[in-house]
Amino acid sequence: MSNYFCNFVCRLNDLYKHTSITDMTNRYIILLAAAMIMPPAPLCLAQASSSKVHSSTVNPTIPQKVSICGQSVSLDPLDYAERYDRELTSLIYTHGNTLLMIKRANRYFPQMAPVLRANGMPDDLLYLACVESTLNPRAMSAAKAAGMWQFLASTAKEYGLEVNDEVDERYNIEKSTAAACRYFKKALARYGGSWTSVMAAYNGGMARITKQLDAQLADDAIELYLADETQRYPFRIMATKAIMENPAAYGFKLTADELYRPRAVDIVEVKGPVDDWTTWAKKRGVSYRDLREENPWIRGPKLTNKTGKTYKVRVPMKEGLSRSTARKAVYNPQWITK
Repeated sequence: MSNYFCNFVCRLNDLYKHTSITDMTNRYIILLAAAMIMPPAPLCLAQASSSKVHSSTVNPTIPQKVSICGQSVSLDPLDYAERYDRELTSLIYTHGNTLLMIKRANRYFPQMAPVLRANGMPDDLLYLACVESTLNPRAMSAAKAAGMWQFLASTAKEYGLEVNDEVDERYNIEKSTAAACRYFKKALARYGGSWTSVMAAYNGGMARITKQLDAQLADDAIELYLADETQRYPFRIMATKAIMENPAAYGFKLTADELYRPRAVDIVEVKGPVDDWTTWAKKRGVSYRDLREENPWIRGPKLTNKTGKTYKVRVPMKEGLSRSTARKAVYNPQWITK
């Protein structure tokens, strides 16, 4: 480094001999900045050659078959194996969202899984929600699909959800999960129990999948030539399941402290209007922000509720809002490393 400094001083002296005071001052500043920001090339090379950096990109192992919602899918066909490999590789190496998805699952799966089970639906459908929204409860797509299950407003209303300026039940985790179950039941009946066809329909629409099954003389949607996103969709859900069942096997290592904790709440039934949610929240010892974060289905500052409908409002308990007092719970022990 001393040789580098000497060279730097020599360059300044040379400038002094051939440059006006103003130009010289400007060039001193530029050279000094360069010296501070950029180390000399020989030093960089020496550091690079002596550093012990070991990194590798490992391709995930592709099994002979996978199971989703109890349906076995062979990965012997090259096309199926490559489609599964594409999704698994993508989820592993674009790992920011995948890591967030695992952490969020610890908070939201306990709310969603009981609704699926109560409706006779398999737990594997949780992974469809992971693909739809990465379990972001406030997710909104460019096409205006909203919530964990990414319902369009028209579809949400068709399956029994309220959507207006004051209430949007696409953001109500339990109610939107129940609505998704109604969709799954209808699609499952239409496709003779094929879950891969149900999943393709969830992405591409039942009308389109039904039409293409007839046009292409196919028995299952994964056999179809479709838009790339829809062709990928069932395989992305299968790949998500693989990672979520054993994250450590794919390089995701977490402790119990790093998982997002389920929030402790009181359930308060609201059967009439609410003039001001901020005042309502303050009376119950929470901020408006915390109320809205826990109930993203509340879409405005008030609730008119002319029909006298009952809404179940989740009021966060104070101990659940602090890292030091929030209850630690691990939904799936496979998500943590010892």
